Amino acid sequence: MTRIEHLPDLEAAPHANVFPDREPKTVKLSLDAGERVPPHDHPDREIVLYLLDGALRLELGGETHALKAGDVARFDGDQQISPVADEPSTALLVLAKSAETE
Repeated sequence: MTRIEHLPDLEAAPHANVFPDREPKTVKLSLDAGERVPPHDHPDREIVLYLLDGALRLELGGETHALKAGDVARFDGDQQISPVADEPSTALLVLAKSAETE
C-alpha cells in the first residue's frame, strides 16, 4: 500500500512522526534558530538526515558537522547525537533498524 504525506502539513514540533507505527521510522525535525535537541542516541539504528532548509550543526559522538540546506548525512545511531540550529531549520530523518539487529 502506498501512503503519501505532505511534509509542510505536519505541524508537531520539534518532531513530527511522518508514518506513525511504521518502519523505518521517519521524522520531520523543525528547529528555531538557536534551538537544540539534547544529546541522545538511537541504539541499533542507522540514520539518514536530509536538511531541507536552514543550517545546523550536527554534533555526533564528540565531532561537529556543519550542514546547510540540501546536505544529507548518514550515521550510526549508537553514538550521542545533538542537532543545533544556526537558523530556522527543517530536516527529514529516516531511522532504519541496523542490519545486525534484523
